[in-house]
Amino acid sequence: MNKQFFDVAIIGGGPAGLAAALSARKAGAKQVVILERDVELGGILQQCIHNGFGLHRFQEELTGPGYAGRFVRMVRADTGITVYTEAMVLEVAKDKTIWAVSPTLGLIQLSARAVIFAMGCRERTRGAIRIPGYRPAGVFTAGAAQRMVNMEGFLPGKNIVILGSGDIGLIMARRMTLEGAKVQAVVELMPFSNGLTRNVVQCLEDFAIPLHLSHTITFVHGRERVTGVSVAAVDANRCIVPGSEFYLPCDCLLLSVGLIPENELSRAMDICLDGLTNGPVVDQYRQTCVSGFFAAGNVVHVHDLVDFVSEEGDIAGRSAALFANGELPLEKQYINVKAETGIRTVVPQRISLPTAAGEKVRLFMRAQEPLTRSTLTITTTAGKLVERKLPVAKPGEMIVADISTEKISPDSQEIIVTLLPQSLGGA
Repeated sequence: MNKQFFDVAIIGGGPAGLAAALSARKAGAKQVVILERDVELGGILQQCIHNGFGLHRFQEELTGPGYAGRFVRMVRADTGITVYTEAMVLEVAKDKTIWAVSPTLGLIQLSARAVIFAMGCRERTRGAIRIPGYRPAGVFTAGAAQRMVNMEGFLPGKNIVILGSGDIGLIMARRMTLEGAKVQAVVELMPFSNGLTRNVVQCLEDFAIPLHLSHTITFVHGRERVTGVSVAAVDANRCIVPGSEFYLPCDCLLLSVGLIPENELSRAMDICLDGLTNGPVVDQYRQTCVSGFFAAGNVVHVHDLVDFVSEEGDIAGRSAALFANGELPLEKQYINVKAETGIRTVVPQRISLPTAAGEKVRLFMRAQEPLTRSTLTITTTAGKLVERKLPVAKPGEMIVADISTEKISPDSQEIIVTLLPQSLGGA
């Protein structure tokens, strides 16, 4: 058995893990290890061959593999970063001992001074949403179909219906059309799309693909292979509207019905989880409720842009390196950050005090529902920290705001974030 020691161990070699490794090294970690279960680094980016990545990070438009490639080259060039691919982590102990298995190295045991969880997320499947009907071939998650088309060279079908208007579903609507398939429709349960506006325009409207909002699939037809789906409208309570059902013939159903942060390791360690994001509760350093364990990327909350995933990896990597060297400020007090009216989620969920002079904390938030002409307000019991008018806010697009910690009094009980229509009292 191999047994090694590192300053920082990172579980997951996607965009968050890669950024965290480079950031940890820059912040003073001498030996960093990345444990990646896939055969290569880069995570989901490797199958995302469309462009649109890197506008914030590199100020240019890259494909997924192009964006990942820049990080992978920097990681491979750094002799202080050890990479184990095809390494499946089995268990993590609170003393920061990690056990993993690899087909080439067998059982691996390593220890670290700090650990970063960057395991990403996975797709909800048909079993998670329980669509009635038969169990024929031809039902795939949108991400699995994307890998099939872009990396393995197979088409999952020629006549497609997509359930869910998340970004992967929208992008696959365009991808399948470009490959010659007929996309009959995208069906969305909510009265709004959960994807980026640019993807609705570029992937559906530009190709005249119908988007049925406030609709769902009520039955999957076909015993051996999908032959069609029944679709019906839903009311404000998401109940089927009687008499609204119609039939769409298809040989393939793609599901884009949400992503689940992969937190089996976090649960096994009793790390505190947020019931809305399904990810660990973290402070501004991305440290979890267990000292020395950090989290970054889609394992914390599902992001809309990979640039923000990398930014979060930067924070976690730097913080983990400081912790490993005994330089991270010891928390003496926490102030909770709460999402209230108009805001569904906010990360980080708490601010650790004391903070460094001049320190700013960036909050990542998601709106509960689409709003036009709204006001974002961040307040403490002592007064307003931030007030900003937003022309448009959508659940599918992250809201980002910086707060100065110098304005946060240690006497503050909590920080409240709201998003109100200007017509209802928003300034």
